[in-house]
Amino acid sequence: MEIKENIRKILSELPEGVKLVGAAKTRTPEEILEAIEAGLEIVGENYVQEAERAYQVIGNRAKWHMIGHLQSNKAKKAVKIFDMVETVDSMKLARALDKACAKEGRMMEILIEVNSGEEPQKAGVMPGEVISLVKDISGLEHLKIMGLMTMGPFTGDPEDARPYFQKTRKIFEEIKELDIPGVEMRYLSMGMSNSYKVALEEGANMVRIGTKIFGERFYA
Repeated sequence: MEIKENIRKILSELPEGVKLVGAAKTRTPEEILEAIEAGLEIVGENYVQEAERAYQVIGNRAKWHMIGHLQSNKAKKAVKIFDMVETVDSMKLARALDKACAKEGRMMEILIEVNSGEEPQKAGVMPGEVISLVKDISGLEHLKIMGLMTMGPFTGDPEDARPYFQKTRKIFEEIKELDIPGVEMRYLSMGMSNSYKVALEEGANMVRIGTKIFGERFYA
């Protein structure tokens, strides 16, 4: 019952118009289903293989978002499952997704992942390169850019994440003003279990929450 209570509590506290993505990494399909029954509409997965297993059980009872780093060679599998890829950070990945979507005869909504902390070990495009990447990807026929996503620091004081969220929001607004054909800046996906409240203050309208829904992760 705990998962259901957690979902209801979070949903009741989120401002209107904010989308909740349940970060389901390492979770069982049963746990994910419990969250869906309580009102979770979007399942976020970090790995294609894990998503495949859960999708076989759950199917279209929820929307599926890729929230982990996606390798181009997994694009074919990804477009069969996901409704949105939140982590596009290169032209190579965008082209692979576009090609796979063309074969499936579908459009894929994507977010551009911004490496707002400019950390070399993290995925995401550097802040100074976001606009040019958006312009390049906007020409692809089967992808639709719907906004930006950023990680921010994983742990520590949620306040530490604020500058990263502010930076991403600023880029988001800049792109919006450019009014690039085929680009709809609708979603700003920022904030996780420890930092989503700060992210909301900085303009996030999509938050990715795992621990606060499912409890602490246990690794075998």
